[in-house]
Amino acid sequence: MKLQSLVTLALSGYATAQSRVNLTAALESENSTLSELSGLLRAQPSLLRDLGRLRNVTILAPSNDAIKDLLNDTAVARMVENDPSSVAAILQYHVLNGTYYASNITDMPAFVPTLLNNMTYANVTGGQRVEAMAMGDTVSFYSGFRQQSNVTKADLNFTGGVIHIINKVLAVPKNLSDTAIAANLSAVAGALMESKLVTNLTNEKNVTIFAPSNSAFANIGSVLSNLSESDLEGILKYHVVNNTLGYSSTLKNGSLTTSEGEKLNIVIHNGTVFVNEAKVIVPDVLIANGVVHVIDAVLNPDKPSATANPTASTQEAAFSGASSVSDIPFTSGVPENTNTAAATGLSPSTSTEGAAQATAAIALGALFGGAALVMNF
Repeated sequence: MKLQSLVTLALSGYATAQSRVNLTAALESENSTLSELSGLLRAQPSLLRDLGRLRNVTILAPSNDAIKDLLNDTAVARMVENDPSSVAAILQYHVLNGTYYASNITDMPAFVPTLLNNMTYANVTGGQRVEAMAMGDTVSFYSGFRQQSNVTKADLNFTGGVIHIINKVLAVPKNLSDTAIAANLSAVAGALMESKLVTNLTNEKNVTIFAPSNSAFANIGSVLSNLSESDLEGILKYHVVNNTLGYSSTLKNGSLTTSEGEKLNIVIHNGTVFVNEAKVIVPDVLIANGVVHVIDAVLNPDKPSATANPTASTQEAAFSGASSVSDIPFTSGVPENTNTAAATGLSPSTSTEGAAQATAAIALGALFGGAALVMNF
């Protein structure tokens, strides 16, 4: 279901809000699952009051287990230590604009705006998005790094809208470089650094990026080894569409205009998206300023008329005569992927993990407390 349809249903649900219980009562009715969240909110009356004043919203409420997982995540603890303002961003990202019942969400992905508008974390018009989609009886929300949070109990009404209990805290989408490294797109990360495009692309608003996989770069390694910096920049810019939030559910057969004014040809066949000769193999990786689609080939700006044949077993090569290399190009200076639990391999009794967990506990208190000072209700 397209977002426009969801919005219509959301608005229709708002009319009955006055007959619902307040937020506190709604949370307490699910005390066995939301006692951690409910207790934290009771300890912060000003924040609870602000949340209670919201209307026509959907709150994705992390369960007790989800909050405990956050407490045990040393990576989150270190993030909050380095950037205390991130706690407000995390909280805002769990509040969706509009009242969305589970029955409104279908197997067609919808990209729903949230209250996260702080440009330090989100540079997309209307607020950072969460992807909502149903698979069978499971309703899921996808956040940064395509992290999946499943709804374990849906449609808890309150005067401001509806609450869904989720089994994992949403991950606020990161910038392009951090996301590329975490998603094992190290060739993209390295190429951006080598071409000096990182800053420009990070600062752009509403971008759609078609990011070749590491294998895609390796497959044409012989060509890439001889590129000048300007040639590399030209190839990379051909993968970028500015001023367009091209989520998979909004892409259509036709063309998109790149940041350099050239055309990309989009073909959609049986739900699979092709761009020129390349196939999208991982869609809708949310980043701070837009969306990334991972593709299986590097696009060639010298072949702007290239169009996929979706029924063919292989596509025409974008770079004729290119040969593959064993080492992935552009990766020599790329930091290692550290987007894993920092506590892996540490004994729970070690002082390192204990300190990190204590920090996470402080962070969680800030998440549901001090963050109220900077929220824009």
